[in-house]
Amino acid sequence: MTLTAASLFAINGAVAKVILSSGITPLRLTEFRATFAFVGLALVLVVTAPMRLRLSRPEVPFLVFYGICGFALVQWLYLVAIHRLPIGIGLLLEFTAPVLVALWARFGWHEQVRGRVWLALGLSLAGLALVAEVWSGVILDGLGVAAGLGAAVVLATYYLAGERGVGRRDPLSLVCYSLLFASLFWAVVQPWWSFPFTALGGWTSLHGNLAGTSAPLWLLYAWLVVLGTMVPFALSIGALRHLPATTVGIIATFEPVAASAVAWVWLGESLDAAQLVGGAVVLAGIVLAQTSR
Repeated sequence: MTLTAASLFAINGAVAKVILSSGITPLRLTEFRATFAFVGLALVLVVTAPMRLRLSRPEVPFLVFYGICGFALVQWLYLVAIHRLPIGIGLLLEFTAPVLVALWARFGWHEQVRGRVWLALGLSLAGLALVAEVWSGVILDGLGVAAGLGAAVVLATYYLAGERGVGRRDPLSLVCYSLLFASLFWAVVQPWWSFPFTALGGWTSLHGNLAGTSAPLWLLYAWLVVLGTMVPFALSIGALRHLPATTVGIIATFEPVAASAVAWVWLGESLDAAQLVGGAVVLAGIVLAQTSR
């Protein structure tokens, strides 16, 4: 389930990049993704388990915070990062979140954390230096790097707050309500009546190695919502019933590997030898961070 979710998220990165090339902004695409994923999950819960949608007033502040920080900002910063950087590099930056989680657990919550967290931090920083090829000058888009690192910070918040949130309600309804408040947040930032719905009726090239093939934009948007959001979220959450969260987190590091492969095959994006080594070092640091708590 976790590997399938990671694979769908990986393919979704390429789908999102193609949609962004059609002219829509990352803000608008994030708004669309969150809103329609909420609608889909809500319909599923209404039909299958309406009791799980019960909401008490004390839960609302947490869900508002979790929805805005853990869903609205994570998705937006991720889209900005992959729009301006190769998908694999954007994901590597975002996936350093487990290192931040371990550090916060040690210094914020004063948990017992294994000493390997320092090795994890060192490996992640060294790997990112290789990915950025710092010896040759700054060659990566600065705003894209900032967005990727910002995504890591809010993704770490998503993990930490989620640990608390699943103790209060079931994971699927937690995601559903979080997407609701993320949708409301974006509706205030950019009202729906100004959304360019006419763009859904157009066609776009699939770019890269599939440049000779075109697809309707509505189909790509549908993939983004259903197979790029609803299904992988449900699978990754469902996997927590069978595996510990740490194991799920380690297996989920397959996503940046798969995303790099998809971006290479589909979009023609490639990393040189130093960047590939750096990516492997970052992944090693992530695995160590996941097992340090």
